Amino acid sequence: MGKSAADEKILSYNDVVLRRSDLEILSGSYYLNDRIIEFYFSLLSSSHPSREILLVPPSIAFWITNCPDVDGLKDFLEPLKLSDRKLVIFPVNNNDDVSVAEGGSHWSLLAYYRTANVFVHHDSNAQMNKRHAMRLFKSVVGYIDGSSSACNAKYLDCIGTPQQTNGYDCGLYVTATARTICCWYESNKNKDATDLWFSAVKEQVTPSVVSEMRKEILGLIKDLMAKK
Repeated sequence: MGKSAADEKILSYNDVVLRRSDLEILSGSYYLNDRIIEFYFSLLSSSHPSREILLVPPSIAFWITNCPDVDGLKDFLEPLKLSDRKLVIFPVNNNDDVSVAEGGSHWSLLAYYRTANVFVHHDSNAQMNKRHAMRLFKSVVGYIDGSSSACNAKYLDCIGTPQQTNGYDCGLYVTATARTICCWYESNKNKDATDLWFSAVKEQVTPSVVSEMRKEILGLIKDLMAKK
């Protein structure tokens, strides 16, 4: 496929613009890019339209992780209204170079649950992204209550996170885990702080579910394209 054809815009969904090359990624055994994850997070946000839930786009999460200006970060985070959210989900990428767009080779997920006041890191490849998740946690934890004051939220690596069986499905584990956590939250709002979503993730995020999710996202995009 030529560059111009690959760059062809095929769908605008909320603030996400998908291109022809994104269909190719979903049609084969390829690593998901930022756009596909942002599209699915936007779709999840539409499916769970609660102000209590925030799914942070990859580009925003990356900037929070790597922002060199603490004062600028406070202004940057203000529109996210983190203090109003009960559940915040961040994609984590291991790109260390802010000058490289869509760099990195691995995705994981960091979720904040206000009831338990905990950030939980889910990594489908043996905590490969732990350093990057910790950096994101340290960058955002002071603002989760709406200020830069000290916050006593804890950080936890979920050692029971389902593990990928190949080198390219990490992004799909992120989307499947995000969906499971959102559904768990909607059905467990009245649970106490000791109850978390770990068993739901272990039961629902399986290799077969992840494999089907690639086809599911591709089908969703094609259905939306047909409705244009």
